[in-house]
Amino acid sequence: MAKKAPRKTAERIAQVTLVLFNRFGEPNVSTTLISAELGISPGNLYYHFSSKDKLINHLYDQFEVDMLRLLEAGSDVQDIEDAWFFMHSLFEQVWNFRFLYRDLNHLLAGNRHLETHFRAVLERKTESLKWMLASMTASGMLQLDADTADTLSTSMTLMLTYWLSYEYVKDPRRALEPESASRAMQQGAQHVLALLTPHLSSPQLREHLQAITRSYGNNA
Repeated sequence: MAKKAPRKTAERIAQVTLVLFNRFGEPNVSTTLISAELGISPGNLYYHFSSKDKLINHLYDQFEVDMLRLLEAGSDVQDIEDAWFFMHSLFEQVWNFRFLYRDLNHLLAGNRHLETHFRAVLERKTESLKWMLASMTASGMLQLDADTADTLSTSMTLMLTYWLSYEYVKDPRRALEPESASRAMQQGAQHVLALLTPHLSSPQLREHLQAITRSYGNNA
């Protein structure tokens, strides 16, 4: 059987760095630690990424491409099941790059690339959630006027962006560990979608949303 081709060093560096950043937080991970974890020299690391910021930017660009592609699905949401799946998918992407959200203010203050680009992602999140609300209103699931939809989409974006920070404050030692993934994503999606409850067009829909969140909560 043919041997698998070795992964490119740059790809390995990025993957290991993402794991370390997610586990310990970007401010707590040095290039020396990354090199030691990979078993390569600091010179080899700097050959591929000439600074820590270059590594951060590389990971951020991966995150941005995947997140923007995912956000395009906002207008396809037609019912509560779609809304749950969409929201859970957004939280899954946030979780996969949780170091960005854990240390967001720190990163924005020190990295011009993130400062300019993350704002655009934030705006796209709000726009995508407006699309979702408009689609669900058009299908009769929600009763919303334009002003309320604007306010609601902003509130949902805020919760989506800072939910993991809230979880981290509650339990810094465990909240962002891999074993907490299911719970964090499920509870985040549940709390964001709970904002829809007063605007659902019937009691049956409200009960249906509660049943879905209970079901996924039990699985988590």
